[in-house]
Amino acid sequence: MRITVFGATGGVGRELVKQGLQRGYAVTAVVRDARRLPLTGPGLRVATIAALDDPGTLIPVIRGSDAVLSALGPHGRKDGPVVSSSTRAIVTAMDACSTRRFVGVSAAPVGPMAEGEGLVNRWVLLPVVKSIFRNVYTDLAEMEALLQASDIDWTVVRPPRLVDKPIAGRYRTALGANVARGSSISRADVAHAMLEALPAPQTFRHAVGVAY
Repeated sequence: MRITVFGATGGVGRELVKQGLQRGYAVTAVVRDARRLPLTGPGLRVATIAALDDPGTLIPVIRGSDAVLSALGPHGRKDGPVVSSSTRAIVTAMDACSTRRFVGVSAAPVGPMAEGEGLVNRWVLLPVVKSIFRNVYTDLAEMEALLQASDIDWTVVRPPRLVDKPIAGRYRTALGANVARGSSISRADVAHAMLEALPAPQTFRHAVGVAY
């Protein structure tokens, strides 16, 4: 399996690269600063690209890959529409390369309220989080909308609060929904869930909720 990972220097992105290499994949890690990726391996290729909004610059790093994985996200809640603009360029480049499989990171608040969600989460915590990070979730919702309008085989994984813990490989998932009463998941396990979804046709053109 040959994969291209965008956002490879972030918490989820580094885990995608590391776990992909552990699975024996050939990994192209797309970064802005190669010094921020402290990983090496015979199957790793690091490609430095300053801006991700031009499909023409992305074609060389996607061509030949079986799939694209995106861990792109804003650095802060006041950032502009980083994810949607980059994903638009990635999808265009994928079309040019005839690469069909895409797995990306979204967020639980972008999806519908889970059945069985607790009253505090439903009426207090989630509305506050959605208000504070409104720009971030608007950007992610736009990303999901453009994927839905495309003809590629996409999957988006929607985690709640991300934490830094070692990979457990045990978490709950919900196809097309959020995980009820799921408050957190590690970045390592989000990457694991993305790699598990990669060859799973039942996840094609679906969002997948993930949480402990």
